Amino acid sequence: MRLTILGSAAGGGFPQWNCNYRLSRAARAGTPQMRPRLQSSLAASAGEGRGFVLFNASPDIRQQINETPALQPAPDAPLRSTPIRAVVLTNADVDHLAGLLSLRERQDFHLYATARVLAVLADNPIFRVLDPAHVLRLPVRLDEPFAVEGPDGPTGLCAELFAVPGKVALFLETGEAGRDFEADPEDTVGVRITDAGGRSAFYVPGCARVDPALFERVDGSALLLFDGTVFTDDEMARAGVGSKTGRRMGHLPIADAGGSLEAWAGATIAQRVFVHINNTNPILDEGSAERRIVEDAGWTVAFDGMEIEL
Repeated sequence: MRLTILGSAAGGGFPQWNCNYRLSRAARAGTPQMRPRLQSSLAASAGEGRGFVLFNASPDIRQQINETPALQPAPDAPLRSTPIRAVVLTNADVDHLAGLLSLRERQDFHLYATARVLAVLADNPIFRVLDPAHVLRLPVRLDEPFAVEGPDGPTGLCAELFAVPGKVALFLETGEAGRDFEADPEDTVGVRITDAGGRSAFYVPGCARVDPALFERVDGSALLLFDGTVFTDDEMARAGVGSKTGRRMGHLPIADAGGSLEAWAGATIAQRVFVHINNTNPILDEGSAERRIVEDAGWTVAFDGMEIEL
């Protein structure tokens, strides 16, 4: 199984279009230790000729495809074709589903998500551009592994969606809605991706807390791709770009007490990778003290185009 990080940044990417914080300024200036990043998405393949499954469809999906030759039509393929055979959504955040609008060109693929997330798509008429004659929407039950299929059959990958502490998408918040992280277990999920040989990886790009159930599920795994949105809970306020804390947005900070470094410290995980990194997070600076802290703790910071083979 081969995994490709198509986008390693949180919503807005890095640099974010309207962000003038020092990290975004440095990235625009071409500072070598500040690599630009597209918005969060992952591609997985069970092997040559099996096609690809995308986990989340970022608003940057057209650029991600253009920068990833394996996701482009083969030279001898039909005039309208793609090796992308399925898309799996982990929540209804804009940075995870807006890319579906770029996949509207009457192309066959299967779309998997919880019933809760599919209901969000059904309630928004703009997503009718995904012609149901070509895009089959398939509801997924939590904690039930399933074979991921495309229009022409199995992809060779299995997936299992499981609830993680999170929140409703920002654009769905009304009044107090979204403040209760336990409102609906289908709002935010993690994914276990497994190939025919039993090799598996966990992809959790959004998570508000590492509870005992999540720790037990992931402990002993070969790979964890985990929410690295903010380094500290009050990071955005310190940067002067926002008032919300990481936890209020549904994201566990990396370095605070109870944060992800501490929460996962006792787990046995062969590879630990931070994904979904916000434009204010100092780990984006490859020369920063914060970057050394996470690397010394055994973590890798994802970058666009990063490939992992299991």
